[in-house]
Formats: sequence, structure tokens, C-alpha cells
Amino acid sequence: MPDSSVANTTRRRVARPAAAASDGTVPTPTTSAPSGELDTRYLESLLGYNARRTALTVIAVFLQRMAPLGLRPVDFSVLTLIAHNPGVTSRQICATLDILPPNLVGMIKSLHKRGLIERRAHPSDRRAQGLHLSTVGTRLQAEAQQTASQLELDVAAGLDAGELQTLNQLLRKVYHP
Repeated sequence: MPDSSVANTTRRRVARPAAAASDGTVPTPTTSAPSGELDTRYLESLLGYNARRTALTVIAVFLQRMAPLGLRPVDFSVLTLIAHNPGVTSRQICATLDILPPNLVGMIKSLHKRGLIERRAHPSDRRAQGLHLSTVGTRLQAEAQQTASQLELDVAAGLDAGELQTLNQLLRKVYHP
């Protein structure tokens, strides 16, 4: 059962008619919806709609739980890439997270100013700097990773482990075919 912080951040569901048919078609409404109830069957048949609603739910919990650590989702992603790939370059991070280089520059500067990362000479490219977590950054990233793992379990409490694994595999097939 999800904890109260998850329940408090999710939106109240509105009663709705049955879902779309197995062939993906959605019946045309024959009567207007009673006050307060909307027919969302077509929207719920769309990958983008479901992905966005799921992302909004997960991000709301993420922001709440990471606030004490001072991390936004993109900060967490960058720190995690650095933690799992010591010496990674900014160029590699941009390519992996689909971030424009000018947007990453300020973020790296901020993480460095907070004492979370260190820049070191890259061993094979004199023009590049490798990024590494500092001791403080290593501790913060480990705590954030533990927090992220737990919040994933909490928000996906309605799925068993196999369903969650399948969902993640299917989603990766969409953005990384």
C-alpha cells in the first residue's frame, strides 16, 4: 500500500465509462456526461497521454521527496550518470539525457558550486574534462538514489515486480528503439 505522501500527491480520479474496446476504437458518446464526470476513454487509449499522466504523478512525488536534498529530476539524472560513469564528459551527458549543451553548462556550474562534483583532466582528450562526484556528492547521490528507488516502489505499488519490469522495458522501446 502506498504511503500517505504518495496518496496526497495523486489526483482524485473521476468516475468514467468503460475503457476502449480491445481494437482501440472508442464508442461515440450517446448522452452527455453527468456533471463532474468526463469521458476520457479516447485519451486513455493514447500512449502519450498515459505516459504524461504517469510522469506527472511520479514527478510530483519525486519533487516532494527530493526537496530536502535540493535536487530536481535533471540534477538527479546528471549526478547519477556521473556516479555510475566516473570521468564522463559533459558532451556524453548531453547526448544521453538529450540536454542542449548551454543548458548543461549552468547545471554543471551549480553542482560544482555546491561541492557535489569535481572537474578533472580527461585521460584521453586534452580538450575535455571528466566529471567526478566529490565525497559530499557521492553521499548525496547515494541517498538520492535510495530515495528514488523507494519512491518508484511506492508510486508503482499497484504493479507487481514483473509488471513494473515489463512496463519499463516497453517504455524504453518507445524512446530507445
